[in-house]
Amino acid sequence: MTEILLATLNARYAHASLGLRYLRANLGEWRESSAIREFVIGQKTEDIVEKLLAEGPRIIGIGVYIWNVEESTRLVAQLKAVSPETIIVLGGPEVSFEIDEQRICNLADHVITGWGDVSFAALVRQLMAGETAPGKVIAGVQAPLPAIVSPYAEYTDEDVRQRHLYVEASRGCPFKCEFCLSALDKTAWPFPLEAFLADLEALYARGARQFKFVDRTFNLKVDTSMAILGFFLDKLESAPGDPVFVHFELIPDHLPERLREMITRFPQGTLQFEIGIQSFNADVQARVSRRQKNDVAAANLAWLREQTHAHLHVDLIAGLPGESVASFAAGFDRLVGLAPHEIQFGILKRLRGAPIARHTAEFGLRFNPDPPYNILATDAVDFQAMQRLSRFSRYWDIVANSGRYSRSLPLLLGASPFANFLAFADWLYAETGQTHALAQERLVHLVHAYLCLERGLPEAQAGAALLADYRATGGRSRLRFEVDDGRRIAPRKAARTATPARQARHLES
Repeated sequence: MTEILLATLNARYAHASLGLRYLRANLGEWRESSAIREFVIGQKTEDIVEKLLAEGPRIIGIGVYIWNVEESTRLVAQLKAVSPETIIVLGGPEVSFEIDEQRICNLADHVITGWGDVSFAALVRQLMAGETAPGKVIAGVQAPLPAIVSPYAEYTDEDVRQRHLYVEASRGCPFKCEFCLSALDKTAWPFPLEAFLADLEALYARGARQFKFVDRTFNLKVDTSMAILGFFLDKLESAPGDPVFVHFELIPDHLPERLREMITRFPQGTLQFEIGIQSFNADVQARVSRRQKNDVAAANLAWLREQTHAHLHVDLIAGLPGESVASFAAGFDRLVGLAPHEIQFGILKRLRGAPIARHTAEFGLRFNPDPPYNILATDAVDFQAMQRLSRFSRYWDIVANSGRYSRSLPLLLGASPFANFLAFADWLYAETGQTHALAQERLVHLVHAYLCLERGLPEAQAGAALLADYRATGGRSRLRFEVDDGRRIAPRKAARTATPARQARHLES
């Protein structure tokens, strides 16, 4: 019987919880009496309850996040209904603020706010010794990073083979962007570099080839960035046929020359940079305390696109206080002109505890009261317009970001990318009433119909582009508009690579 279970509901199986692994690694003498049990959102709650209680735990620690809080609430309610003697301890960003307002916190025995690495272990020791806990709500102790036991040995061989491995070279963020919980940090704290590189070496030796860094500001300390990039570059150069894929989050306006030089040495399909632009409107940036040199950021994006093989995933946020649709459209078109591989069109969310809430009254912010707390309207963007933007975001992801329409997308965007894609999104929703569950063959035919009937493009031009896109990404069915002249473009078989499939499609186009 396992006395302590650490559990969470991940968004997908491929996502392995780094937080749970930190907790187990730091349990000290209780580590061997503990186990990690991960589930996926959408699983039946009763089945999860049954699996957890079958192990007879005395304590269950549950990681709670914006994507799983509703299902986690049902989980905790059922656990306490069936086994009230089992002690439930919550942690995670979703339960670190506004605790009194949340049903899940009322149901649980204890809630640890903030950092839980050492505070959960301290609570376990007290509970197992029969001592009185310090209270229901426990403020997590921010231990010095060298005192925190590394979590990476907690990744199993199955994790290494089949899942994304999350790693962090630092915690915290020195910037104060009000839409982000990292705005509450005082600074960024680095983990000891030598020990971290040793952890990477151990993971690599076990077969890990995909690494996702969760650092908010990977290129803040360039010496550290260089050392970590050098680690992966050495691996690539010593075994050129052995693929590696690494994801970093970059500050867009900080790219010194020596860092540039190293980035240019990475081959295609190995680096992905997530770059937060969020808005190109200087007034909006100042309003939400975001410091960004827009011209420098744009120049760096252009350089990365033109001079390196890095895959660029760039973020924009719609619904920021005071930003109109026209302002957002101008920023979107500017970003499209810089040609990143993906534009993550996000909708503003009111994360619990984030300072963005201070603008609610002045700018008429109306948020969804339930997760994911997305913005529904502002004084500059009414509800109907926000709905259109939300659908734009979804369709952009499945058409543009998917990498499936590299030849057809320019036909959709034309000279006015935002306006033209918004018109397409409006038409697509009117035709289907759907933003999800659009089969690939159906979507190809819908894009073809739109280009020909609504945009007036020659059928041969639209058909040739769409057919080439469809075949290049593995489509095998005969399309209705396919010319019956015996010519077929054979689907391509993907080469062995560590690059995730969506990014690989961008590289093939």
